[in-house]
Amino acid sequence: MEGYKAPQRDAMFVTHELLDYQSHYQKLGFDEASEDLVTAIFAEAAKFAENTLAPINASGDEEGCKWEDGVVTTPKGFKEAYATYVEGGWPSMAHPEEVGGQNLPYSLASIIAEWFSAANHSWAMYPGLSQGCMETLKAHGTEEQQNTFLAKLVSGEWTGTMCLTESHCGSDLGMLKCRAEPQEDGSYSLTGTKIFISAGEHDMSENIVHIVLARLPDAPEGTKGISLFVVPKFNVGPDGEKADRNAVHCGSIEHKMGIKASATCVINFDGAKGFLIGEPNRGLNCMFTFMNTARIGTGLEGLAASDAAFQGALRYAKDRIQFRSLTGRKNPDGPADPIIVHPDVRRMLLTQKAFAEGNRALAAYCMQLVDVTLYGTDAAEKQLADAKLALLTPIVKAFLTETAQESTSYGMQVYGGHGFIKEWGMEQLARDTRICTMYEGTTGIQAIDLLGRKIMGSNGELLGVFIKEVAEYCASLRGNAQFSAWTNALASHLDEWQQITMDIGKAAASNPDEIGAASVDYLMYSGYVTVAYFWLKMAVKAQEQLDAGSTEVDYYKSKIQTTGFYFDRLLTRTRSLVSAMQSGSDNLMGMTEAMFAQE
Repeated sequence: MEGYKAPQRDAMFVTHELLDYQSHYQKLGFDEASEDLVTAIFAEAAKFAENTLAPINASGDEEGCKWEDGVVTTPKGFKEAYATYVEGGWPSMAHPEEVGGQNLPYSLASIIAEWFSAANHSWAMYPGLSQGCMETLKAHGTEEQQNTFLAKLVSGEWTGTMCLTESHCGSDLGMLKCRAEPQEDGSYSLTGTKIFISAGEHDMSENIVHIVLARLPDAPEGTKGISLFVVPKFNVGPDGEKADRNAVHCGSIEHKMGIKASATCVINFDGAKGFLIGEPNRGLNCMFTFMNTARIGTGLEGLAASDAAFQGALRYAKDRIQFRSLTGRKNPDGPADPIIVHPDVRRMLLTQKAFAEGNRALAAYCMQLVDVTLYGTDAAEKQLADAKLALLTPIVKAFLTETAQESTSYGMQVYGGHGFIKEWGMEQLARDTRICTMYEGTTGIQAIDLLGRKIMGSNGELLGVFIKEVAEYCASLRGNAQFSAWTNALASHLDEWQQITMDIGKAAASNPDEIGAASVDYLMYSGYVTVAYFWLKMAVKAQEQLDAGSTEVDYYKSKIQTTGFYFDRLLTRTRSLVSAMQSGSDNLMGMTEAMFAQE
């Protein structure tokens, strides 16, 4: 987006002031990740996002990808930007030194991934898919597979994908038909077609490593019969370099509403050579390593869009003059006042700001938890982090992307008619971001995962773990009159959250449809309450900094003011969500299919 600025100051506030990443890194053994080093990395990442990625965002959208005879060409400047990305060492940040990585924490790489996505969503998807590919190989690949693929992926010379979806099965992976036949040399021959494969074919890297779900000949039906394979575009020779072309080809690319510069491919496997990852028929278990990473990454894309839309709308609202303020002229030397003086424009801007900064705090918290699961040595702490991540991952994926739809829509609305025009970049943000609620599991899928699998499936234990943390924080603020109203509101919502959960569980005991009927409203309710927790924490931290004599008065006061806006105007949205959940499933399921007909 033109004029995009990476939010370095806010990232430092969230990571180092709010969440104390410095102590977190030291505890995990990342002593080299000092505040000075992090600040330097942020500065360089900001330059790359602002000066390399943002300038080719609109042109990439205009030009799009080109497909001809199985070959995909990315827009002008994309390949060169990727080469700069590799030269800068960005792909290797969060990987072990033994495979060529820089041994820096996952969270650090993820924070700057938000900025790359905000500057150029389409471009950021190419290296973004590689991260999950690498994590899957590190967690489940054999030593030989890791030696064959990891170093090239870590360096960025090769990129990776995830190949799940087929035309007849979207999220219902138990229906997939791609088959894998064992070969005498221990490899497998894969045959089938996968669709919607982001970065499945392009001209930016020397090789593409596909992580593929397929069925063995004797596999049981359904999800229990799915295995996982690594299938390179080019086979790899004994020297570790790419060899002959594998039987993997791009049949076409999709023509999409947005992210037009990201190649979304149909990939044909025509007896392609692949290698089994993990145990036979346990592919989904291994794939969750990839999918969970991808879901958090998709949430970051939503966050990125919210922030980019806010930046653009704020700039425009300060410059655009229209009408006079109802409380008196604010720009007496001009023919009208800047539109930022009008209450409804402020409503939109503050909603964008509240979502961008509140969601950033939630995302950074989850990245901290991922660090503990990856690098922690205390078994109890790792188990606790896993439990919290299990609950929060579907919230991060769905809430951050659903609120991004509102933020990008407001980005257009603040511009008025100009928001509908390409030159300003707002309509591209809205188009690009629309996919985020759909891929890596739709909002409905995430909601069922949260309410059905995670909460009901754990008999409420996962919810209890997180609520305990928030309740303890609220208790710690007792006696603090400045924040008592917000603290009491949050504590009240915690009680309600638990009660609603029990009510839905009770209703579902006699009618399982009650879970599906309540699930999306339940997820959004959970998101609003969770982000309220982080806004309260940010307000308290901001006041501490002001009390300590900080000279950044406006910055910290804005945190406190935005907290008030969030609690008064956004957290109160939970009232309608509660009403919808309490209405039950009859108003959804009472209609027969025939009643839907309009003929």
